Amino acid sequence: MTTTTANQTAATASAWAGMVPVEDTALSVTDTGGAGIPVLYINGAYANTKPWQKLINELGDGYRHITYDKRARGKSQTSADYSFEACLRDVDAVLAAAGVQRAIVVGWSYGATLAAHWAERNPDRTIGVVAVDGAMPYGLTGEEGREQIRKLFHKMRFLFPIVRPFGLAAKMSVEQHAEVGIEINQICADMAPTLNQITRPLRYVLASGSNLGGSEEEMAAARASLDPVLAANPNLTIHAQVPSNHSHILRKDFKAVAAAVRESAADDQN
Repeated sequence: MTTTTANQTAATASAWAGMVPVEDTALSVTDTGGAGIPVLYINGAYANTKPWQKLINELGDGYRHITYDKRARGKSQTSADYSFEACLRDVDAVLAAAGVQRAIVVGWSYGATLAAHWAERNPDRTIGVVAVDGAMPYGLTGEEGREQIRKLFHKMRFLFPIVRPFGLAAKMSVEQHAEVGIEINQICADMAPTLNQITRPLRYVLASGSNLGGSEEEMAAARASLDPVLAANPNLTIHAQVPSNHSHILRKDFKAVAAAVRESAADDQN
């Protein structure tokens, strides 16, 4: 891919990659260009764009694939603001840089919650949402929950420098990692009203079992929390529940996610 300016990209929809300035930071963005339906991929809380590669390969050249690293993740620069609202503003900035008005939004974990909130606020710009084991109205809250999150990140603090080059940690302090985790847990716990108001198709691809930081019981409770919102809003559906766990779902069950993306694209063509 060649690096080009955002204005050139908007005019030509050619492949490009580069840094997009946003507020006090800059985001690393890659856009395959082309004439296909745009698909925007939103990463997990601390991941880079690498987990999307198998899914992108599976979907192929018929789609326009737009990926980016969130603030302080991957190749993106650090910031003074790692809040959820800042991440929502970044979605708009990335789409503006690509010159894209409407897209399928695919999010994993934290990214799924971002995708759902963005879709609720921007129904006219949302073709559909694919939520990969995220956007569930469940979270660890209260002082006990916050302390559990802080202890988890404190326990993992020595791993961050080791796993950061593999896209598994952000360029943040341990405390900043924990605060991101605390905020997203509260947002998830409070997100039933947002899910009830979504007017575009949102398809869930759910994992199974436990994951790092979440026991099997906790993850089962999180997935079960979808039952009331699924009953209340017919725009929300479970496309599939796959055998892999939360951490491995994009690596092992990317074909199920691809099928949900294709169904979202078909909605737009009908």
